[in-house]
Amino acid sequence: MGERKRISAEKAKEAKKTQYFARLNNCPTSPRKMRLVADQIRGMNVDKALFLLKTSSKEASGRLHKLLLSAISNWQAKNEGVRIEDSNLIVKKIFVDSGRQLKRIQAAPQGRAHRLKKRSNHVTLFVDSRVSMVSVDEPVVSKEVSEEVKTTPVAEKIKKTSTSKPKAEKPKTEKPVVAKKKTEKTKSEKPKNEKKETK
Repeated sequence: MGERKRISAEKAKEAKKTQYFARLNNCPTSPRKMRLVADQIRGMNVDKALFLLKTSSKEASGRLHKLLLSAISNWQAKNEGVRIEDSNLIVKKIFVDSGRQLKRIQAAPQGRAHRLKKRSNHVTLFVDSRVSMVSVDEPVVSKEVSEEVKTTPVAEKIKKTSTSKPKAEKPKTEKPVVAKKKTEKTKSEKPKNEKKETK
């Protein structure tokens, strides 16, 4: 093994010590059906996820229920003396990859044969404590940096725009109504009501 591979393998080994996961290989269910159940429990609390999987009518939920219990026991093995109730465990990550496909043939009418694909999948489920995730993910910002951000010209502009009063709208002036002029009657037009003069 080369030097680079050895170093990267050691780093991966150290990273796995802080990860709590379980893996199910070659599960005889199509990945599409498994993902429908996996998407429901992603990011959910462990207790709620176990209850949901136990009461679900899908076949894939039974397999995921066992996998989640295995991930919890792996977490307990690495954290001895810590209660699960205090740690507030959640399903951090879960992903489903396609596995091997068994190619089979089904008899069809008129002597033909249809190809069948019996799919399988690999499921990987990561469990972690919500408390540890918050402490790691929160960005650490020093007081000096936060004060500098407050005094930047962009921040001052935002303050001015937020504190400035909205401009009063000008009252709309109505245009005077001009009466239309009556057009004079032409000579050709004769009044209808007038009777013809008799000689």
